[in-house]
Formats: sequence, C-alpha cells, structure tokens
Amino acid sequence: MPGLLLGDIFPDFEADTTIGKIRFHEFLGDQWGVLFSHPRDYTPVCTTELGRAAKLAPEFKKRNVRMIALSIDAVPDHLGWSKDINSYNCEEPTETLPFPIIADPKRDLAIKLGMLDPDEKDNDGMPVTARCVFIIGPDKKMKLSLLYPATTGRNFDEILRVVDSLQLTAYNNVATPVDWKPGDRVMVPPNVPEAEASKMFPCGVFTKELPSGKKYLRYTAQPK
Repeated sequence: MPGLLLGDIFPDFEADTTIGKIRFHEFLGDQWGVLFSHPRDYTPVCTTELGRAAKLAPEFKKRNVRMIALSIDAVPDHLGWSKDINSYNCEEPTETLPFPIIADPKRDLAIKLGMLDPDEKDNDGMPVTARCVFIIGPDKKMKLSLLYPATTGRNFDEILRVVDSLQLTAYNNVATPVDWKPGDRVMVPPNVPEAEASKMFPCGVFTKELPSGKKYLRYTAQPK
C-alpha cells in the first residue's frame, strides 16, 4: 500500500498459504510479526534467503515473533520449492518450513502493500515482487519497513538484530546506537532531562564530551 507509514495499523487481509487460508491479524495474535516478500519461487537468491530465515526461525520464536513469507506463485509451487529450500540447508527435503508462505499469484497483496519492483520484470513483462520486510508490533502497527530490489539478498541476522532493538526500545526509554547488538551500551534519548536520567538509570550515565559543549551523547548499560 503506497503511503503506509511507520506507526500505521498494518492492513489486515485474507490469503492462501502453505498452512491453509489465514487472516493476517488473527495469524499474528498478540505476537510480533515479520512479513518478508520474494520475487518468485525456484529462484536462486530467494532460496538462499528462505534457507537462512528457516535456520534463524528458532531465534525469532524466542523473541515472540511470527514469521511469514510471500511469493507470487501458488501454494503447490511453494510446497515443492520448500523441498529445495530444506535441501539447500542440507536437511530432509520436506514440504514443511518453520513458517508459512503466502500465495499471491495475481499480485493483489504485492500491489496493496507497495511491494512491486518496476525495474525487474518476469518473462511476461510483469513487474516482480521486491524484497520487502515489514515488522509489525503486537498492537498491529508497522514498526519497520525495508525495501530491497529483487537483485539484492537481505541479511536476516540484521533483521533479527533490528527486532532486538525494536523490542528493547519499545519497553524501555532508550535508543540503540550504530552497530548496536544485544549486551552493548544503549543511549539516553535527548528528551530525557539530565536530572531524570540519573534516576531512570541507576547503573550510571556516561556523557561524551564534544567540541560543541552540548551533552547529547549519553550512554548507559542495556536495561535487563
């Protein structure tokens, strides 16, 4: 959906998937969600991505995240492709992945959610689905969106890192700096007054001295 912004309620929809028909909001329940789209089945980059996503599925589950993929092909194609994905991971080539794949043969969802890549076309000259990532919170609001072209594979370790940051900052009044990973120091937001910061973060606040004299680079230990 062009114009879908961070903080907007993510659209609800019905779709056929490898686990049957779902209604998206019902599928998510009160969990976090990661919806990631793919240009089409039986393509090389997509196979590597879904393989990595399957490997990381237990880590997403630990974080109360439901994963769901989307590709423009039909459910029977998804099931056959799942065998290849499991084989790519050097596992038993079954039709089962740790997350469902949405079928979008008419590109209805791809259009609704603004997923089409106008520069990449299939053999029929139709735009293919870009590599989108949408992270949705338990409140059904969109917390993050990423849009990669069809030619560039995503880094699912980075998506997992982003989930960690989103969850940490959703439940604590902190921000995460560049290249942050779990366990690293976090930052005190600028809207927290200095006197209040010392009470909020009893483990201490470190302020980096800067030429401007402004005390805005403030660090503290990651809340537990």
